[in-house]
Amino acid sequence: MKEAMLWEKLPGGSIQCHLCAHMCTIRPGKKGICHVRENRGGTLFTLTYGKLIATHVDPIEKKPLFHFQPGSLSYSIATPGCNFTCKHCQNASISQMPQEMGRVEGEFMSPVNIVNDALTHHCKSISYTYTEPTVFFEYAYETAVIAHERGLRNIFVTNGFMTERAIKMLAPVLDGANIDLKAHSDDFYRKICGGRLEPVKRAIAAMVEQGIWVEVTTLIIPGYNDDPKQWEEIADFLLSIDPGIPWHISAFYPTYHLTDAPPTPAKLLSKARETGLSRGLKFVYTGNIPGDEGENTYCPGCGKRLIHRVGFTIFENLLEDGACPYCQVTLEGEWE
Repeated sequence: MKEAMLWEKLPGGSIQCHLCAHMCTIRPGKKGICHVRENRGGTLFTLTYGKLIATHVDPIEKKPLFHFQPGSLSYSIATPGCNFTCKHCQNASISQMPQEMGRVEGEFMSPVNIVNDALTHHCKSISYTYTEPTVFFEYAYETAVIAHERGLRNIFVTNGFMTERAIKMLAPVLDGANIDLKAHSDDFYRKICGGRLEPVKRAIAAMVEQGIWVEVTTLIIPGYNDDPKQWEEIADFLLSIDPGIPWHISAFYPTYHLTDAPPTPAKLLSKARETGLSRGLKFVYTGNIPGDEGENTYCPGCGKRLIHRVGFTIFENLLEDGACPYCQVTLEGEWE
């Protein structure tokens, strides 16, 4: 039990949480939509602090981040919980544990020990991932501060459903983020995810404005968000912020409560990728189909293949200090 950050007292003992875009008003003895922040006696407590449910050493490409320390390892951690209820969640056993099982499990590991373990495993970063890192904000924030002091980078893999206040607080210690832009449809967000579209778009813009490196992922689900008009709208939105934002378009496989849709055909991903490139985005990638040409990084200047990937493995990286060796165009990203 630890007192939460980003909340205010309301009359009658209620509190309002300012962490995510749900902005829950929570009465005494009750929890927010995430089920891991609880009002106890007029004080908001986080139930996830120190409750590690998953730790793993991952290639940075698994986040996916293709323009941030490519080829490096990222120490990846999670606690139970989420502020969404996505019907297609691939980690539902831990993200939905507090809602569905009424408990928050995990083994305690201090922020200092997380950082020490990351360094022991020769990681260059710590990724807060697998579930929604926003709901373990306090734990992630304290770890991130120590990680920065020790020379590690910090990464959020997130649904982006957080307040600008949370982003501004996190920005000094958050270096990169992969944000899910699940569809360009508020109806999809409400019915499939239990959220809303506009706060996610605001978060993407706010993170870029704060100097955080951002990549965006959209999982294409046949029959749900495969309307080419939505792809155009997503591409145009990203273009309005920065044409250098990498957009990852990933294949869906039936899971959890969304089993009526088939796996995403490779041709559909290719079509979506072509849409993004034709609208003016510099970097559009396909995911979950290892060996597809859409996994590679091509120079936006001369079109040469600069990074050859298969799955999460890099077979060739021709970049020289982030620049194309053929035409000297500098590519957006952190290429150390």
